Amino acid sequence: MRYHSTRGQVKGLTFEEALYTGYADDGGILLPDNIPVIDRDTLRSWAGLTYIQLAKIIIPYFISEEEIPRAELNELLDNAFSRFRHPDIAPIKKCRDGLNVMELFHGVTWAFKDLALSCVGQFLQYFLSKRKKHLTILVGTSGDTGSAAIEAVRGMKYVDIIVFLPRGRCTKIQELQMTTVLEDNVHVFRCDGSSDDLDIPIKACFQDTEFCHHHNLSSINSINWARIMVQAVHYIYGYLQMCPECDRDVEFVIPTGACGNVTSGFIAQQMGVPIKFVCAVTQNDIVARTVKNGEYKLASEVIQTLAPAMDIQIPYNMERIWSILTNNDTQLVKGLMEKFERDSAVKVPDDLTNKVREVIVDTYVATDEDVKVTMKRVFTENDYLVCPHTAVGVAYHYKQMRKESESGTKALQLIIATASVAKFDEAMKAAELRIPQNDDVNKLMSLPTRYQDLEKDQDWLLALRSKIEQITKQTQS
Repeated sequence: MRYHSTRGQVKGLTFEEALYTGYADDGGILLPDNIPVIDRDTLRSWAGLTYIQLAKIIIPYFISEEEIPRAELNELLDNAFSRFRHPDIAPIKKCRDGLNVMELFHGVTWAFKDLALSCVGQFLQYFLSKRKKHLTILVGTSGDTGSAAIEAVRGMKYVDIIVFLPRGRCTKIQELQMTTVLEDNVHVFRCDGSSDDLDIPIKACFQDTEFCHHHNLSSINSINWARIMVQAVHYIYGYLQMCPECDRDVEFVIPTGACGNVTSGFIAQQMGVPIKFVCAVTQNDIVARTVKNGEYKLASEVIQTLAPAMDIQIPYNMERIWSILTNNDTQLVKGLMEKFERDSAVKVPDDLTNKVREVIVDTYVATDEDVKVTMKRVFTENDYLVCPHTAVGVAYHYKQMRKESESGTKALQLIIATASVAKFDEAMKAAELRIPQNDDVNKLMSLPTRYQDLEKDQDWLLALRSKIEQITKQTQS
């Protein structure tokens, strides 16, 4: 398997090269040259497999035996999932009124990012230790990615990680999961701005190709193909749990930010799994507008909501979806993205928008009031707590439930639960719910912290480049 950029100038990369790549040299992001297709009988034969067994079948489709021999890959995957707190890795909670919730928060940092990043950390360790090569990873986070990325690589000899987080815009627990990590290879900056603001200096570093290559820069945001690849597993697993006979479609409702998770689901769909998607978003609704009418346009500001990991205005993984749906029309995708990067707005052609709507069959915009009401309803009816991001998806379920009762139809539906409620005490209070005691949270609150603050009037790009240069100097000395 080889990999290419969505913008056409970077081709023929190995998986190892793709793993190291954030934004490609031409500004695009990576996709495999082909997506393997699985027939229905093969899919049905996987119905009884555990999550890890399924991962050991799916992931080798995208990593050649020559790069990582199968026995070694299996060992890496066993290591990656060894720290998960639930034996099923991604269990499904079945509640009343057809509410099915797939819990993706049983990893170390209590968020779905752990599923992929635990594997990415193992892949990096494997290749970098063989090559005796050092990598500096840049991560901009809206809340959960930073902590999961840090946990994946903390203490590694050949990796340093720099994380930019939006100060005051993620929860206290999310922030502490990053700032309490004191390993020498972890460098955390709290930035006075939104998660979109802090992505600007990170992308500028990647666009300076000479600087990027000299300092061996990489990213493990959902820009990184390896994350998209691993996340495809939970869609196939979820489908088989819901429909082991493989004779019906399953609708996944996905709390959506940068569209990395839905892109992973789209990869699974392209492989032949009969699934479709609903993107549920906060009032930062660029995804909903893009799907509805092709209006890929920044709003005037990022609205701070009770679901902070979704408070973004640049769903950069739409570029991957457009690329696949246009059969790798790199000129079209390049033109769309360059216009968006120049003007902060672009109109997606109607025929492409129609194709997107065949994949993302609906969208839903939830307000904070929707989130609070939904969190409370789920608890009242099921004695079950959902985080505010998950509540955005559940709010769509309740809306559709009314429609289904009127029409007599009922979809087979699965809500993605992206994070544990333990990380979101502010939302719990807002929903007038009691915050359960959690020993891990209490321990986190007592740990020492280390970070550097960046204010609005500071040059964030200069600060980032200086830190990168300092790391390179130390690793070369």
